[in-house]
Amino acid sequence: MDLNQIYTELIREHNKNPINKVEMPDATISEEGHNPSCGDEIILHLKVKEDTIVDASFSGVGCAISQASTSMMIDLIRGKEIYEAERIVDIFLKMIRKEIDNEEELEILGDAIFLKNISNMPARVKCGVLSWHTLKIALEKVK
Repeated sequence: MDLNQIYTELIREHNKNPINKVEMPDATISEEGHNPSCGDEIILHLKVKEDTIVDASFSGVGCAISQASTSMMIDLIRGKEIYEAERIVDIFLKMIRKEIDNEEELEILGDAIFLKNISNMPARVKCGVLSWHTLKIALEKVK
């Protein structure tokens, strides 16, 4: 299977089975993210205890890329300390901006590494990074 097939399958799978897409009424913070150019709207829910993201989920609507990217991000940050989540966000955004391509450094992104290809599709970049920017804002507010 080539990278494009893996990318397509991951997007399809996360969009079809959004296990991380649930309301979290007892969240420490719920941060809204909106992409006016395509209508993606997410609410990222984080439950933080002693500088650790003990749980995370999201709600809202959007295209397959925004939903899948959000779900993959949540898989990566759940159980991580805030500083670790910030590092993951930083590496992801640098990957999308093509500022890093060191495979060892990118391994921290797990499946989200396959979203690297959206950097070649300018119209889809905002969809893929919406939740990551929303997470960055939420973490700043929680600290």
